[in-house]
Order: sequence, then C-alpha cells, then structure tokens
Amino acid sequence: MATMQGMNAVDLVAVTAELSDMLPCWIHKIYQSDTKTVYIRLNTSNKRKINILIEPGKRMHQVSELPDLPKLPPQYAMFLRKYVNGGRVTAITQYGLQRTISIDIQKSEQLFHLIIELFDEGNIILCAEDYTIIHPFIRHKFKDRTVLPGVMYQFFSQDVSQITSEAFTAQLTADDRDIVRALAVGSYLGGMYAEYICNTTQIPKETPAADVDGVRIYDAIHSLLTNVRTNRSPVITQQGCNPIDIGIKIQSGPYETFEQALEAFYPTVIPKTKSEKRPFISREDRIRIQQENAIKTFERKIAENERKLELIYENYQFVSDVITTLANASKQRSWQEIEQILQSDTTGPGSKVKKVFPDKAAVEIDVGQPIFIYVHENIEANCGHYYDEIKKYKRKIHGAKNAMETVRPQKQRKTAQFIRPKKKWYHRFRWFYTSDNTLVVGGKDARQNEELVKKYLEGKDTFLHADVFGASVVIVKGQTKQWDEVAAFAASYSGAWRSGHFFVDVYAARPDQVSKTTESGEYVSRGSFIIRGERQWFKDVPLHIMIGLELKPVTQIIGGPKEAISKRAELAITLVPGTYEPNDIAKKVVKILREKLSPADASSLKFALNAEAIAAFVPPGGSDLKDAGE
Repeated sequence: MATMQGMNAVDLVAVTAELSDMLPCWIHKIYQSDTKTVYIRLNTSNKRKINILIEPGKRMHQVSELPDLPKLPPQYAMFLRKYVNGGRVTAITQYGLQRTISIDIQKSEQLFHLIIELFDEGNIILCAEDYTIIHPFIRHKFKDRTVLPGVMYQFFSQDVSQITSEAFTAQLTADDRDIVRALAVGSYLGGMYAEYICNTTQIPKETPAADVDGVRIYDAIHSLLTNVRTNRSPVITQQGCNPIDIGIKIQSGPYETFEQALEAFYPTVIPKTKSEKRPFISREDRIRIQQENAIKTFERKIAENERKLELIYENYQFVSDVITTLANASKQRSWQEIEQILQSDTTGPGSKVKKVFPDKAAVEIDVGQPIFIYVHENIEANCGHYYDEIKKYKRKIHGAKNAMETVRPQKQRKTAQFIRPKKKWYHRFRWFYTSDNTLVVGGKDARQNEELVKKYLEGKDTFLHADVFGASVVIVKGQTKQWDEVAAFAASYSGAWRSGHFFVDVYAARPDQVSKTTESGEYVSRGSFIIRGERQWFKDVPLHIMIGLELKPVTQIIGGPKEAISKRAELAITLVPGTYEPNDIAKKVVKILREKLSPADASSLKFALNAEAIAAFVPPGGSDLKDAGE
C-alpha cells in the first residue's frame, strides 16, 4: 500500500505492469529537481509522451505534468542524459518483491540498466550490461554491499515471488516470528498485505510461522500478485493508495489505472508554465502555505517516531539483549573490533546491526526499519529520546497553528475566465460528442482497440469499423440518430486517410457480434476482431475531421465530424487527406486559430491551444487544410 512515507513492493508490481504495457518507449530527456527527485520523459511508439517521477527511497510512478524545473540541470541529470538520451527502453522490471526496479535501455550497441532503489534512503544507479556500476546517484559502502563505480551491483536474495512453494515452506519453518511478521518483513509484503494474506487464508496472524501451511500461504501470495498484475481496481483508502481493493474503507475510486490513483493520492505536481506569469501570492498567503506544509512535515515526523517506539516495544527483548551485549563488549574491546565482529555475523543477531557509530557509542539496528540505539542507556532512556522528538514536533505544530491564526483572511480572487476540463477516462482515446450529445470513442492503436472492446463495449453500445486494414475501433456509448457523424469519424481515423482516399465504406455491429474467437486455422492479430452475422453498412462515407477550440462549459481542443464540432467550437478548421505530416499540420492549425484570438486570449489559452493538443485529433498520414469556421 502506497503511503506518504513511500510505496510498498506490491505497489511496484502494479506500477511495473502498467509501464511495461506501454513499451517500447524512447527516452526523450531526463530532468532533476533541486532535490534528488528525477523525472524521465519518454516517447511511445504512438507518439504519446510519458512522464515518470522517481523519488528514491519513496516512490516511482507516472505523472501527467512536469513541475517547474531548474534552467540549469543538476549534475546527475546531465550525466544520465549523456549516456541514455534517445535510448530505447526495452524492459521495466522489478527484482522479485524487492523495492528495486531495473529500466533496461538499449542505445546503439550498448545495453544499460538504470537501477531504481526505493528502500531506505534510496538511490539511482546506472549500470553496464553486466551490472557493473558506472555511476550511482549516492555512493555507499555497507558491511554487506558496496555501491561505488566499477563494482558489480548486488541484488538481495530471492523472495517468495521467485522461489518454489517447497523452498518458501522451508523458510517459514526456520522463521521464529509469528506469520504476520514473517510475511511483512521476511517476504517484503508489508504489514497491510501481510494481514490481508492472513485474512484470505483464515490463518490467525499471531500463529508461529513454523506452524502454518506454507503452500496455502504461498498460493495466496501468488494469487494476490496475479491480481495486482492483471486485474487491478485501484482505490484510495483512509490509510493509503492500493492497486486492488483489500477491504479497507474506500475514500475514492476505483480509478482506471494505478498511475492515476497514485497521482491523485500524492501531492499535485505544479505544471511548467514557461510563458505564463506566475500568479501573485500575497505575503499572508505565502505564510499560510509555509505553515501548512510545515505542519504536514511535523506530523510525518511524529508518525515516524511513534512507529519506531512501537518497534522497540514489539522487539523489547531483542533490543535489550543488543544493549546489554554491546555495552559489556565495549568494556573489553574497541568499537572498531566490535564492528568487525558484527560484520562477520551474517546469520545471527549481529546481522541486524546495520551501522556502528563509535563516536556516540550507538548502533543502528533493523527491526522492520532502522532504529538508532545508544548502548550505554537502557531501553527506557532510548525511548525517551524518541518521546522528546515527538514533543518537539508537537510544540512546532502548536507554534505553526498560532502563526496561521495571525494571518489575515485571504481575499476573494476573481474566477478564472477559462476552466480547464477534468480528466475523463475517454480522454486517452480519440473521442467526440455527437450533435445529440452521445459519446463516441475510438482507439489510437491496436492496444487501445483491444482495450475498448474488452473493457468498454457494453450491451446497448454499437461497434463501428472502416472497411480497410488498419483502422480505429469506434464505439458509440449509447443511442444516437447521427449515424452520418459516427460513420465519418470511423472513416477518417482509418488507413483510408493514410492512403489518400476521400471516401470509404464503414460497417456497424452489435456487441454480441464482435469476437476474438477463431475457427480452426484462423488467426486474429492484436487489435482485430471477428464480426459474425449481418452488419449495417454506410457506403462511400466522406473523410474529414474538424478540429476546434471549445471555450464553454470547459476550455479544450475537440475534434471529429464537422456537423458535431461546429456546434461546440468557437473557432475551428477542417482537415482532409493531403500532404502535410501530422506534426506540421498541427502547427499550422495552432497558428491559424491563434490569429483569430486577441493577444490577451491567445496568451491565456496556451494551456489548451497548443500543437500537442491539436495533434491528438489529427488522423495518421498526410493532411491538408480545407477551410476555417467560427
């Protein structure tokens, strides 16, 4: 479950599955904010742009917009650009259930692995084909592994997702924890999914791991992972963001994709606005925003310290033994000797001591997450340090709230002239509304054609397709009388446009006539379907697409048949098959429509009226301008 503290290994299973569906992609550019957050902009084979946010140690997922980034890119972003810009992303994989992602990038004759670590403080590491480290974002030297240039990158040992049920059962048999902790920590599921597995198998979570049916647990985990990979229903709950519904009270969802749910859950990314002026923020508003952000940070720190206290008390005897053992050892040995002894203990209690701080007579131990312990103080004194931190942040929250109370009420601001549309599920596809207000949706490629039929074609809908190879699957969502508009839409987004034809036949069918089931010896390619029974034909349908700027009720670019678009758009222009490539014709349309606006409106409407928005409605192949209308 994704929380504000970071993403779980199971969340990354969903993220890598969704990103893998979009491959192959090409790296357009790599950006880096002033912090250690990195953004990768990818171009897909169907000319879509994908933005991946990577915050090492915390999260990795798509975002719809990039933030306002530094004009001079930080050093690591420049380094990555030098190696992988223009490279082809061939795979995005997760190592088992580790919070480790590998992005495989082919550039010329070289294969690179960009390793993303989302555990502990995190890291981004560029490796050669044999996993030799070229350059890490952060250099580390731990007792059990080294992250430095020239060193071979080391993955952790295999987990439940990579081993057999027999090997997993043997692991549980040797585990001295109860089953919920064995799954949460030992199998990297985290507490929420560990409890979900216990509930699913009806095994009490306090049962010793050695006493449970390992095969039963193993099958439940793999069933969970299969659902996360192939049958997601992302939701946001009171506790976090999940790729599937696991029975926690839902606040919003289900979302169409886990990426959309994550972007809704995490703080909004402020989009870049190169030519637009930044909105004025008064001193009072700035103070209020600063205090609100500070309070969120203080609350997070309180939660982190409370969790560490819980872990100390849950592992009371172990922590007490560590303190006693190391305190006694320090009377006879130097801390350097103690550190060497601990490093040699790879399987015993010493393996849980991750770092030694000789100057402080302290260690960092792993009890589910790192805990800092002073060995010359008892458990109560060590807990006292965490309680002091909690009190400190509570005082800071009280002070921040007092500061907010002194801020004058924010003045009412004028409502924006143009309203941006909220994202709808069909905006990923080609779409328009008929003159009688019925939604029509078409696929942009074979993958989207498959998705439309499998996911969105319902009983009262109608399926349409141009009678040529290579065309959009078009779905009419409900009833309409404007079949000439729908047929023109299906005709225009087809191979007929690319071939330079001006007329083509289109057929319609009911959902129950559309199938992927073949007869013996037949083969149906991806994005294609078999139609059985009588079809309704529309003969010699003219090809044309009108692209226009709609201002009300929301401001957006729309595209479709002239009869439908002309009723909704304030400004519009019609395309027919011709000679200009899609990007070139999109720029021409932008220029023509902007010339019809006042300079002030042209500046305010850049968020909607741009070449990328226009290109989404330009049919594949060459186009010419036919006319412009208002």
